[in-house]
Amino acid sequence: MIRVLVAEDHAIVREGIKRLLAGSEDIEVAAETDDGHAVLRLVNEQPLDVVLLDVSMPGPGFLHVIDHLKRTHPQVKVLVLSIHAEEIYAVRAIRAGARGYLGKDRTPEELLRAIRRVHGGGRYVTDTLGERLAAGIDDGVRPRHEILSDREYEILRLLAGGLRSTDIARKLSLSPKTVSTYRTRILEKMGFRSNADLYRYALEHDLVD
Repeated sequence: MIRVLVAEDHAIVREGIKRLLAGSEDIEVAAETDDGHAVLRLVNEQPLDVVLLDVSMPGPGFLHVIDHLKRTHPQVKVLVLSIHAEEIYAVRAIRAGARGYLGKDRTPEELLRAIRRVHGGGRYVTDTLGERLAAGIDDGVRPRHEILSDREYEILRLLAGGLRSTDIARKLSLSPKTVSTYRTRILEKMGFRSNADLYRYALEHDLVD
């Protein structure tokens, strides 16, 4: 039996996933949560095989969660579920240690296949994402945001989305001072002067929804 942790902050979506998995003979929902901190706690409390991880949850941020699980619980496979286009997060998620990336617009049958594949040791990515990974998404000229760390990239997207430093601090469980430090570092790395510059860049590169 494949023991799954469903990490999704929208209750309706979470219930839908649970009902889908309940109809499978080889998959069971062993735990559920709507918070990134709880994911890190739950993997220590019980045996789990696969974590279905939503991108946009309260807590430390999904890239941090993936990296932490890879280092502390390498036997637990992470399958990312997201409403975001692959171009925004998929490559970083796989690089961080996720075994697959699946859009929430995919079919229930595809979700079941993805869970079984990552549990079996494989990866679950679209052909397009596979090509991007194989090519290293580097054709000789890297876009500016590729030089950012995962945390910096996450904060870049939130700043470009119009959130204030205090809102980002609350969302990522950081102090406003830490967020401000990240903002300064992002601006310096990317050669920008203001949040408006970040916003224009994010729009040009499809980094905001």
